[in-house]
Amino acid sequence: MKKVIMLLAMLIVFSVVLPAQAAPKWEQVGQHITQAMGAALDIYNSGDNEGAKNAVNDIYYGIYEKDGLETAIRNTVAAKNANLTEYQFSKLKKLMTQGADSAQVKEAADTLLKMIDGDVQSLQGSHAAQGGWASFWPAFIILLREGIEAILVLAAIIAYLCKSGNEKYLSYVYNYSIAAIIASFITAYIFNSIAQEFGAGANQEIVEGVTVLIAVVVLLSVSLWMGGKSNAKVWEAYIQKMVKTSMSTGRARTLGFAAFLAVYREGAEVVLFYQALFNNAAGDVEMIWLGFAAACVALAIIFTLIRVGALRIPLRPFFIGTSIFMYILAVSFAGSGIEELQEGGLISITPIEGIPMPNIDILGIYPTYETMAIQVILVIAAIVGIVYYKKKDSSQPT
Repeated sequence: MKKVIMLLAMLIVFSVVLPAQAAPKWEQVGQHITQAMGAALDIYNSGDNEGAKNAVNDIYYGIYEKDGLETAIRNTVAAKNANLTEYQFSKLKKLMTQGADSAQVKEAADTLLKMIDGDVQSLQGSHAAQGGWASFWPAFIILLREGIEAILVLAAIIAYLCKSGNEKYLSYVYNYSIAAIIASFITAYIFNSIAQEFGAGANQEIVEGVTVLIAVVVLLSVSLWMGGKSNAKVWEAYIQKMVKTSMSTGRARTLGFAAFLAVYREGAEVVLFYQALFNNAAGDVEMIWLGFAAACVALAIIFTLIRVGALRIPLRPFFIGTSIFMYILAVSFAGSGIEELQEGGLISITPIEGIPMPNIDILGIYPTYETMAIQVILVIAAIVGIVYYKKKDSSQPT
């Protein structure tokens, strides 16, 4: 784990040297968006609906997201604000696609600009009130949030290997994790390099969304497998079988792949988010590094506590608890994956209106029918599975 943290630190240092323009102030970013939106409306009024929609896409991916405004709002103001703004972008593009009346399109655009302007003012006030801490907290929270998600998966995998007496396979977890960090940096560098030519914004969201959904499949398989081993007799039979047939070509690599996906997703996001922070840091670069260092210390402590705690609990509660936790992570990742595909324009966005719905970014809960649908399906599947296994256990002789 120490190797992973050290390598992550090195990669973030290297990310600072990635090509980047001078850091714009948030007011300037907001003004840029306003000017670009005026041009997009002019294109729409000329009768070029598709051109106007593409112009709005350029505003979202090329300014709002690329210049770091979305990240700053999500981590400094509120994740809900960033999501609502994203929905408004989607609504505006949908109106343009439908060929709505110019007045209706302008009204949607004005609403969007007011939302962005309000968040910009909040950012300006936050920075003025907090000084350098306005750079510290996003840096701390980003790494802590992304790191915890990866660490929880890694800790569960490592604890499982140690609990089953298979410490020799820990190298799979560490090596796959290191490979994931390297892959994260390479991916971030490639996206940064080709953004201008290929519009990596939407492609980036799609790749991240697909990666997260693959992680969901792996987490579900591992969760179900670990849940099935919670019975002491089943576990004993498995151990005996494992002695005869090596894990080296099977479960160990599957767990290693789960570690790779968990770290890869979070690592790529950390590098990209930190690039945005450095681009917009002005004179607060040292506070970003302070936030990074504080988050590394916090993650090391969290990892140690989770790992030690997991190894000391009895076998059945450990496997049941880990299985449940991994399933919850899968549900969270499912919502995040669909949301990423929504940002990439691959899946439509239908906000849930009229019903008070929470917006919890860290849990992958977003008030849209698309994200909630897959999570509800997974929750129902879990309930059905629990009922099935309970009936199965009760029917077996004691």
